Amino acid sequence: MSETNHHPKASPLAGKIFLVAIGLALALIGSVFFWLMWRSFDRANHMRDWPEVECVILSAEVEERRIDPNGPAEFRVDVAYGYVWKGVPYTSDRITLRGNPWTSKSDVIEERSLEYREGMTTTCRVDPARPELAVLKMDSKAPGYSIWFPALFIVGGLGISIRALIPLKKTQQKLP
Repeated sequence: MSETNHHPKASPLAGKIFLVAIGLALALIGSVFFWLMWRSFDRANHMRDWPEVECVILSAEVEERRIDPNGPAEFRVDVAYGYVWKGVPYTSDRITLRGNPWTSKSDVIEERSLEYREGMTTTCRVDPARPELAVLKMDSKAPGYSIWFPALFIVGGLGISIRALIPLKKTQQKLP
């Protein structure tokens, strides 16, 4: 007794469309992460060109918050500092370009609070295009060193899509 399959034959076009869609989706996701990482790297790289000026810590306090009453407390150093750029006095409150990071680790916040004490003189970097923007610490260039990873998704996704659209050339094997 032979069994016959009565399944409709899958369309080769449907398979190609599916592979192209999967490939393009992978490439799109990779492109978004590539762009985000490149933007972070480029911003951190440009910060290296910002001039360094002397600044004075005007205030530095440890701030505490609880997002959830049952959750752990988080802390950050709330700092304000003054500096002079081209004869004009400015103040800023940013440790990094993204602001002042929160942490729940007490040893980390103790170390940060000792780093910035009221009355202390230190240096900050000033954005010459917007002198009201200054930071005490530059951003890391680490995203640029990992940018190859989302690039793999772009290359792989485009490879899947292209491979689905280009037919294979069948090679004839000659038997001896």
